[in-house]
This record gives sequence, C-alpha cells and structure tokens, in this order.
Amino acid sequence: MDKRIRDYGITVGRMQPGIRNTITDVPGVTVGHVTIRNETHRTGVTVVVPGPGNAFAEKYTAACYVHNGFGKSAGLVQIQELGTLETPVALTNTLNVGLVWDGLVQYTIDRCRQDGVRAASINPVVGECNDSRLNEIAERAVRQEDVLQAIAGADAEFLEGDVGAGTGTICYGLKGGIGSASRLLRIGGRDYVIGALVQSNFGSTADLVIGGAPAGERILKLRRTKNDMAVSRKDQGSIMTVIATDLPVSDRQLYRIIRRAGVGIARTGAYTGHGSGEVMIGFTTANRVPKDAPDDSGLLPRTVICEELIDKAFLAAAESVQEAILNSMVCAKRAAASDGSVFYSLAEFLPDCLRD
Repeated sequence: MDKRIRDYGITVGRMQPGIRNTITDVPGVTVGHVTIRNETHRTGVTVVVPGPGNAFAEKYTAACYVHNGFGKSAGLVQIQELGTLETPVALTNTLNVGLVWDGLVQYTIDRCRQDGVRAASINPVVGECNDSRLNEIAERAVRQEDVLQAIAGADAEFLEGDVGAGTGTICYGLKGGIGSASRLLRIGGRDYVIGALVQSNFGSTADLVIGGAPAGERILKLRRTKNDMAVSRKDQGSIMTVIATDLPVSDRQLYRIIRRAGVGIARTGAYTGHGSGEVMIGFTTANRVPKDAPDDSGLLPRTVICEELIDKAFLAAAESVQEAILNSMVCAKRAAASDGSVFYSLAEFLPDCLRD
C-alpha cells in the first residue's frame, strides 16, 4: 500500500477520519478502477458505486455544483433538476465521456432487466479531466467493457494515485491522480461519515500549500537539481470531486455541503483559474427515493438534519477534500511525457518542501 499524506506526519484539519480514511467509510460505497497504461496511453476509468441494489429502481438523494465550468461532464442537469442519482458515478478523461456514458447505460439496462424494471430513460453521471499531457487522448482508449469491469471490481479497499481516471492527470505541476479521505461527525447522538474522492488535475506549482507552508515555492527552488521537471504556471486543468455521506439530508442541504469542497481545494492553494473546471457531485445513502410512490398517499416520508447543525458537515467536507487532494499526489508515481517532461510525485519532495 502506498504511503498517504498522514504517513509523512502531516495531519489535515482537526476532525477524526474514518477507519479507512476514504470515501468507502460511508457504508455500502465502493470504488473500482480500470487503468490503461502503455506506450501511448496513460488513462482509465474510476467508478464510485453508491451502494448495493438497483440505483435506478431506488434512487439516491443527490446534488451537484459547478464551481467553475471549464468541463464536459454528463448527467449534471438532471441531478440539479430532480435531486437524485440513478447510476454509479464514473470519472475518466475528457474525450472518453461519451464511451463511458455508454458503459453506464449498458450496466443499468442489464441490471434493470435482471430485476424486472423497465428503464426507458437513464441519466448516467460522468465526470472528466483532461489528461492529454500524458495520454494520447484522441484515441479514446477507455471502452464500454472497461466501465463494466470497473463496476464489477468495485470494493471498499481501492488504490489511490495514478490509477483509473487519475492515471494521466497532473496536479500543481506534479503527478496527480485519484485520492480520497473521510471524516466522522456526530449529530443527534448518532455517528455519520462524510467521504470524498477526487480526480486531481489542477493548480499552479507556485501556489501549492501544505499545512500552511508554501510547499510549491519551495519545490520550485528544490527543482534546481531536477532540470527535467515540468512546471505548471497557470491554475488550469480541472478537479472532479465526489462526496458521499450517510447523513440524512435533503438534496438542498447536500448541495450546500458539497459546495464546501471548494474550501478544501482552496486550502491547498488553488484560486480556481480560468482554464480549470471544478465540479462537485454528492449523494447520501440515506433518504433513498423509490421509482414509484410506496402507497396511495403519494407521499415520501423523509428525515433531515436540523439546519443549525450543518456546520459539522461543512467542515467535514472541506477537510476530506483537502486531504484527498494531497493523498492523490503523494500516492502517485513519477511519470514522463512523450516530450521528455517529467512530472514528479509530491512524495519525492517531502519533507524538504515543508522546511523553512
């Protein structure tokens, strides 16, 4: 198992993480990857499965937020309108959104046929980052069968770093990837979890901040001995964030929570540049929405937290995203582009970049 940011003695925030300190600390949530790495491709697909059962037949309360819209995601409009999620959430590269969308459609059709549920309209949710600096993106290497394989292999234990949709991503001029973290919170005498998973592909090298230290500026000085190191001079490239929880909230409350992912991103130093796409998708495993009304009343019973208690969830989301970004970078291995540029792992500069 790769070392994560806490293994370097760096503690993010003040809230307690879950047992795994990943999005899968939310009961039922699993994550699967398919990684494509060869002479021309560094790409893949990562799938967040919200839980067991048929998501189309019993939908998840969900929300999404576009902080900066330089992106080509699919399925966000219906989430905004209806406040529900009916498929797994898949992440991939920019030009593979359509093929991954097709994979989610086929998965849902197959599952609904198995369960005897008619699926005439499906809203697959796909997020993306542009990995063209390390991947021949125009060849669209991710296929429908890769999506189905990622879902079939989804588990509570999963790899981070340059795997799946993070195989070809760059973060703060270093190697980015998939990262995750979680936080525990107690409301009304019960324990809940908020977990985040990111696909990091954003940020200017000089802006990177770790634990309040100007790590990016120090990395630029350290690179005098690494003449081949690539540098990002603009905050561009995008970050996809998926937030899961078992907290009983409405889609409106969830929308408020996932917006705090922007706080976690900013805590790592980014300011959300023109060429970057920051998209947040969230769901709760509580308050599932059946396809049909449960009785003749046409009413759906629902429990939601008191709004005055939501600050805990705001902080949990911010801390989870901040730590997930750092995990995505330290777990990623060094990668070289076809032009000879080298994108180093953050791990290669720790702890030196934190010293005065």
